Amino acid sequence: PPPAAGTLVVATNGDDAAPGTLAEPLRSIQRAHDLVQPGGTIVVRGGTYAPTSTIKILKDGSQSQPITLTAHQGERVVIDGENMPYTPGAVGSSIPRADRGALHVEGDWWRFVGLEIVNGPYGIFGVDTNNGRYERLVTRDNYETGLHLQGASSGNHIVDLDSYGNRDPRKNGESADGLAIKEGSGTGNVVRGARLWRNADDGFDAWLFLSPVLVEGSVAYDNGYNYWGLPDYTGDGNGFKNGGGTDPRPAVAHVTRNSMAWGNSAGGFIDNGNPGSLVFERNTAWDNGRDGFNVSRSTSVLTRNLAVGNTTDVSLGGSTGSGNSWNLGGTWALASTDPATITGPRTPDGAIPTSSFLRPANGADVGARI
Repeated sequence: PPPAAGTLVVATNGDDAAPGTLAEPLRSIQRAHDLVQPGGTIVVRGGTYAPTSTIKILKDGSQSQPITLTAHQGERVVIDGENMPYTPGAVGSSIPRADRGALHVEGDWWRFVGLEIVNGPYGIFGVDTNNGRYERLVTRDNYETGLHLQGASSGNHIVDLDSYGNRDPRKNGESADGLAIKEGSGTGNVVRGARLWRNADDGFDAWLFLSPVLVEGSVAYDNGYNYWGLPDYTGDGNGFKNGGGTDPRPAVAHVTRNSMAWGNSAGGFIDNGNPGSLVFERNTAWDNGRDGFNVSRSTSVLTRNLAVGNTTDVSLGGSTGSGNSWNLGGTWALASTDPATITGPRTPDGAIPTSSFLRPANGADVGARI
């Protein structure tokens, strides 16, 4: 069917002087951005788009008239940032803020759906951006974090993200995460159904973000290993890093529920020195290189979490909780240690497939259910 009124179409064989219809599409996403109005939709036909400069999302939609940037009817759309500046930047250099991200987002009330962002100077970089929805995206093999929000950013929902293979040669692996909501503040930021793996630094990082972030139904694995042969490698390798910063570190009550961390080079779930009252409910940490849960510098509350097979299962410090595997004691056999279903293709609606992976073999109501 033809696109609805208010829709602009972009295609690899388009022309930026065209009207942006299905029959006469535009050529570039940037031109479509410049033309779209609040309430409008930019529909991108399948193919690879390789602009030579960052695509800048600067205008605002509104609550009643958000703006949507989406792939056309399930077609595979790849935004390849390899030809942009800072791919990669020189070792020890910085990237000017305006050039961060193959998609650079400063607008409010945008919805990004079904896009694949690769080889960018960051995949998606959002700053001072509010009420965005980032849905069924892939951010992979970028030269910094796959999806990064910072500044005064609130009300953003990140749903069913796959972010992997992101690395940062200019910092020797120190800062390229799968997903980062850091260095800022803003309420109502939510992450659901994310898969974050094989990133140079951490899976999820909330370093110096001063407002609580909710993470649910997400997994982080195999982060912090030097797959790229970067010299003087400094990647941290945590699954979910819940805060931190320079001393005195801010106290922030992040919430993590029904999530899994396994096979990371360092910790599964850590407070990173955040002294706040974090909440961890029904999460699972398995086979991580250091602690499954390290909440030794916070006043966290942990309920019905499962830690098994980590170098150290839990470092509590002054944190408390109940119904966790370490409270209940005994040995914890697992129904399955094969992640193939969870790490395989998503369901048609974008969800992580359900399996018995890392569930207690005895059926106890402890740990994540994904």
